[in-house]
Amino acid sequence: MTDFRGLLLAGGLVAVGSGAALADCASDAAIETYVADYLSKTPTAALVPDGTMDDAQCTQEKLVDALIPHLGEVIGYKAGLTSKPAQERFGATEPVAGVLYANMMLEDGAAVPVNFGARSLFEADLILVIGDDGINGAATAEEAIMHISAVHPFIELPDIVYAEGQPITDVTLTANGVAARMGVLGAAIPVEDPDVMLAALAAMTVTVRDAEGTVMSEAPGAAVLGNPVNAVLFLMSKGYIMQEGDLISVGSIGPLLAPPQAKGGASVTYVGLPGDPVVTVTFTE
Repeated sequence: MTDFRGLLLAGGLVAVGSGAALADCASDAAIETYVADYLSKTPTAALVPDGTMDDAQCTQEKLVDALIPHLGEVIGYKAGLTSKPAQERFGATEPVAGVLYANMMLEDGAAVPVNFGARSLFEADLILVIGDDGINGAATAEEAIMHISAVHPFIELPDIVYAEGQPITDVTLTANGVAARMGVLGAAIPVEDPDVMLAALAAMTVTVRDAEGTVMSEAPGAAVLGNPVNAVLFLMSKGYIMQEGDLISVGSIGPLLAPPQAKGGASVTYVGLPGDPVVTVTFTE
């Protein structure tokens, strides 16, 4: 199995096998079917729908190994369900964690099909860039921001993949890597004054507009665990070990949205970050 560039599960690596103390991973056949459906953009069956979070993490590790040949190497991690409304929607009590792949990152202004996945969505998000591995010793957002070198505006383009009627829970979302498919990466904003950036990340207003300029959603940065930097602390609390250059997706800043709602494209503005940056995506038929 992949080492997830340093992933260690709290309490030790999950073991694979039989017995009550061991994780019950999805079978190789289930992984093969999921990957085939993922690549063909076909809605599929949920992975380990009756499993535990250990089962889900074990399954995610197997799935990552199977997807790397198609999506590229792991370049970082993603937190999901980082707001209370999102957790309530999916019956979760805390965020979930997945990975980012090299080939999923698109440039600002990218054009993608409106149906880019099996069950396509988009959301306002943000990427934090790990500056050095000293962040692994951070216990607070104030300490963590000292080891973050840049932030990027980010429109994530997740793909639930699971067919209508399949259970979408914290377990099944963890099992499939938190629905990673693609994302549009805006220009880097260097962290020149960590204290100022930390405050800006919580206070910023993140607004999603459709192609006609109509506001689709608006939320403060604080909607993500009080401050987006806390998404990194969550991942580290689950045993993820950060390395210099890792990209961290902090999770949805506002609701999940359907591409057809955007009327051909969407823009996300981050008022309060330096330069009030904007990132855009075009949805094609």
